[in-house]
Amino acid sequence: MNSELILKSLDLVSERCDDPTPLVYQRLFERYPEMEPLFILDKSGTARGHMLSEAIESLIDFVGPRQYSVSLLHSEHINHGNMGVPSSIFTTFFENMMESFKSILGEAWTAETDKAWREVLASIEAAMQQPRPH
Repeated sequence: MNSELILKSLDLVSERCDDPTPLVYQRLFERYPEMEPLFILDKSGTARGHMLSEAIESLIDFVGPRQYSVSLLHSEHINHGNMGVPSSIFTTFFENMMESFKSILGEAWTAETDKAWREVLASIEAAMQQPRPH
């Protein structure tokens, strides 16, 4: 997994897009329209922005020291399940992020960047299949 390319892509996204939250959640709701009603009280998008920020921070930790990201992902998987988010949808959020960021970066999204993201997504999926760390 090429963590440098993941981090570089995140930097480029932040340079090109003030707030990717609307795009990420628009894609999520297009793909899974049943998820949009869960955000009915999030009129300003603050909760969505916070959730995306947490996902990005956990991704940065995941490709780096992995001090907390695996435990956080397991905990949030349970929390989201309790809110009615099916497991299959929860585990696709990072893929949805990747697709949104690819759209933002356009020609700056290289084959190497794509490979790095696909490798980290597979690694996250594998980590989620393992028993929850204590």
